[in-house]
Amino acid sequence: MLPASIQITGELLSAAEVQDICESLKEDGVRLLSVRGCQLSDRDFERVCRSVAESRSLAQLNLNLGVVSSISRTRHLADALKTNRSLQTLFLHGSPLLDAGLVTLNPVLSTHPSLVCLDLGDCMLGDEALALVCGMLPPDGAKSGLRELTLSANPGISSKGWARLSIAVAHSSQLRVLNLDYNPLGDQIAAMLAVTVASSRTLEVLDLEGTGLTNQSAQVFLDMVENYPTSLRVLVLAENHISPELQQQINDLLAEGEEDDDREAPPLLRGPAYNKALQPIREKYQLPVWLPCSNSGPQMVMLTSGLGESLLAETEM
Repeated sequence: MLPASIQITGELLSAAEVQDICESLKEDGVRLLSVRGCQLSDRDFERVCRSVAESRSLAQLNLNLGVVSSISRTRHLADALKTNRSLQTLFLHGSPLLDAGLVTLNPVLSTHPSLVCLDLGDCMLGDEALALVCGMLPPDGAKSGLRELTLSANPGISSKGWARLSIAVAHSSQLRVLNLDYNPLGDQIAAMLAVTVASSRTLEVLDLEGTGLTNQSAQVFLDMVENYPTSLRVLVLAENHISPELQQQINDLLAEGEEDDDREAPPLLRGPAYNKALQPIREKYQLPVWLPCSNSGPQMVMLTSGLGESLLAETEM
C-alpha cells in the first residue's frame, strides 16, 4: 500500500485521533501530514514528534498557524528531526518561534539530509535567526542546501539582516524559490535583491508582494531583466506602489526568457522544471490541483494514496 495523506485544519485533536496519526506514521503509511491550526496537548504533540522521528515515509510536514507554540514544542520537533531522514518539506508558518526557537532548530535543519523546502513565514524572526538561515544556503561547491525558502512577514529583520541574506542567496548553489512577501523591505533592499538575482545562477522565483516598493525598484528590475541574463522566471510585485505598466513590462520580458529557454533546452528538460518553480507562486492565487476543496473551513481531512510530487510544493499560509 502506498503512503497516504492526512490533512486536518483548525480542529481540537483528541488523544484517540493523535494515536491514529502516530500509528500511521510508525507504520510508514503517511507521506504528507498536515495539522495546520490544530490544537493538541503538549503530551500529544510530543507523541506526534516521536512518531515523526520513526517514520521513513513522511516527506511533508505542515505545522502552520501556531501548532509549534512554545520552546518546549520546538525542542520536541528538533529531537524528531535528529532521527528522521525522509522529510523534504517543513511548514512552520505562523509559529511564534522567535530567534531562540530557530537557534534550537538550526542544528537539525542545517544538517538534515533530505530537507529542501522550509517555510518560516510569520515566525517573529530577527537578525540572529536570519544569520542561521543563511547557513542553510551554502555557497557554490559546498554541500547541498534549501531549494525553496519562505520568510514572509518577519518585520523584526533589519536592513542589515536582509543584506546578509542577499549575499547568501547570490552565492547559493541550490535555491530556486525565495518568498519575502509582506516584509517592510523598501527600495533600498529591493536594489540589493536585484543584484542578488543577477548574480544567482539558480533563483527562478522571487516573491516581493506587499514589501513597500515603488516604481524605482521596478525600474531597476526592468533594467536587469532587459539587459542581463538571469535565471529568474517569476517576479511578484503585487500590492506595491508600482504602476501596472511597469509590472507588465517585467512580466512580458520574463515570459520571453522562459520561452527562449524552453526552445533551447532538450525535449526532456522543457517545461516541468519551470512549472515546478512557478507552482508556489501560483498557489497564492489558486488551489493546488490535488486538493479536493477549499481548506478555509474549520476542518479538512483527506486520505489518498499514490500522490505525485506536486504535494511537496504546497505553500499554505
